[in-house]
Amino acid sequence: MSKRSIGPFQVHPIGLGCMNLSHAYGTPPTAQAAAKVVHRALDLGVDLFDTAALYGFGANESLLGPLLKAHRSEITLCSKGGMAGVQFPDGMKRVIDGRPEAIKKNCEDSLMRLKTDVIDLYYLHRWDKKVPIEDSVGALADLIVQGKVRAIGLSEVSSATIKKAHQVHPISAVQTEYSLWSRNPEIAVLKTCKDLGIAFVAFSPVARGFLCSIDLDVTQLDAKDIRRAMPRFEPENFKKNQTLLPEYFKLAKELGHTPAQLALSWLLTKEPQLIAIPGTQNADHLADNWGAVGLNLSEEVMQRLEGLINHKTVTGPRYNAQNSVEVDTEDFAS
Repeated sequence: MSKRSIGPFQVHPIGLGCMNLSHAYGTPPTAQAAAKVVHRALDLGVDLFDTAALYGFGANESLLGPLLKAHRSEITLCSKGGMAGVQFPDGMKRVIDGRPEAIKKNCEDSLMRLKTDVIDLYYLHRWDKKVPIEDSVGALADLIVQGKVRAIGLSEVSSATIKKAHQVHPISAVQTEYSLWSRNPEIAVLKTCKDLGIAFVAFSPVARGFLCSIDLDVTQLDAKDIRRAMPRFEPENFKKNQTLLPEYFKLAKELGHTPAQLALSWLLTKEPQLIAIPGTQNADHLADNWGAVGLNLSEEVMQRLEGLINHKTVTGPRYNAQNSVEVDTEDFAS
């Protein structure tokens, strides 16, 4: 099983996005159930684990720290700062803060929760547009000098921002949403990453569950499920998007792949420097995702998939107006 480069590390092409275990998709699983997923990942050979200060307002890192401690030398541990929970009088709220002092405080807190002396890959979770990207990356570079971080990355940024950041300190990885139905990285970011020797990490590679199940009922999503605020999952838009699935599921069946494996193998075939980090709360789904490692799709299949599901055939933007302002990624012209 060939590995792929991410900064100074070599990892399998599928890692584990750990957000789902504490955050974003309704009520999180119990600590015992989450531990079962992490242990299954380790047993399968997963060697990249991705978390963030934001996930569960620190709960995800606190969950992972004890579970991964004994395996620390065998894995690449990734986390993110610059966006975290801040306590206000009316409760904990998400705050984007790219000031150097905030980033360094986030990192210190993450190190404590993760029970480690160093984070292998530390991302700026969001570019705080009130702070020059050069200042935020300078803080990340300081963390490397201090021995608290081994490599740095960026999340949800444009090609222009990547180039500016890379002039301050080499960027090892760029992470953003990428799947058949979110193709924005193809505008410019993937080429920039190739040109600069930066690994690309795809989150939500199975389209936030859309490409896994033909029976997803968006009217029954948990009140805390972030998909409720995403235009593509609004009932009217989702009904249109579901018309893409029968042909997609038919193709998966023809190839002998599960729908999730087809989505992941498309990504891994498309970009040889790409690492996918699907998340799940289910150990069996995790094993299903892992089954995509080593699968290769023919050019004919790639063309069929890309013609079926793309930015022109999908209805609705990936983020609502508020969340769109918070990211720096390029978008297709309407």
